[in-house]
Amino acid sequence: MEIIPAIDLIDGKCVRLTQGDYLQKKIYNENPLDVAKSFEDIGIKRLHLVDLDGAKKGEIVNIKVLEKLTSQTNLVIDFGGGIKTNDAIRIVFESGASLATIGSIAVKDRDLFFSWIKKYGADKILLGADVKDEKIAISGWLENTEINILDFITENMQEGIHTIFCTDISKDGLLQGASVDLYKKILNEFPSLNLIASGGVSSMPDLVELKSIGCSGAIVGKAIYENKISFNDLKKFIAC
Repeated sequence: MEIIPAIDLIDGKCVRLTQGDYLQKKIYNENPLDVAKSFEDIGIKRLHLVDLDGAKKGEIVNIKVLEKLTSQTNLVIDFGGGIKTNDAIRIVFESGASLATIGSIAVKDRDLFFSWIKKYGADKILLGADVKDEKIAISGWLENTEINILDFITENMQEGIHTIFCTDISKDGLLQGASVDLYKKILNEFPSLNLIASGGVSSMPDLVELKSIGCSGAIVGKAIYENKISFNDLKKFIAC
C-alpha cells in the first residue's frame, strides 16, 4: 500500500482544515516545497496536492506551487482543486502534474469528465469520491447529493476509471481513525478497484489496517503534521 502525504494549499501555504471548514484552518508551513522535499527524503514517491483556494473559487489558484514542486522534486504529484474546464486540466498537466484530481465536475458535468478520460487516459485521472452517509458530496463538501457511493463507482468504472480515493467527510481532520467498514464494503463490491483511503488516519495501526483490508493507498495529512505519525514510522512502513 502506497503512502500519499497531502499538502493542502491556501495562499501558497501548507495548511489543514477540519472537516473541510475554511474557518478551521491551521497553517503548518509557509513553504510547501520544504514539506515536499522532507517527504521525498524519507522515500515517499507520491504527493496529493490540493488547491483549497481553487476549490473554493472554482478555478485554479495555486498553480505556481505545483510548478515549483514538479520542477524541484521527483515526486509523482496529483493536483486538484478548481479543475472545471478543458483549459484548467491542460494547464495542470503542462505544469507537471502526473495526475489531475477530479471531484465535483464528475458529478456536475459527466460528459466533460468522460471526455477527459478519453483524451488523457484513465491513468492520468484520480477521481475523488467525498461521502457523507454513503452519499456523494461536492463543491468543497458544501453540497450534498443523493448519489450513492457504490452507484457512483459503478458508473465511473464503466467509463474506464480504475483508481478512486474516497474521503468520509465525517472522519476528515478529526484523527479518529479511517472509515474501515466503508472501505471494506467498497472493496467487497469492487475487488478490482484501486481504492485509496482518505480522511481520519490517526496512527500507524490505522495504516496497517487499511493495508490489511486491501486498500492500494492511503492519503495522510493531519496525522503527520500533528506528529501522530512520525517520519521514522513512515520510513519503516515504506520499507516493508
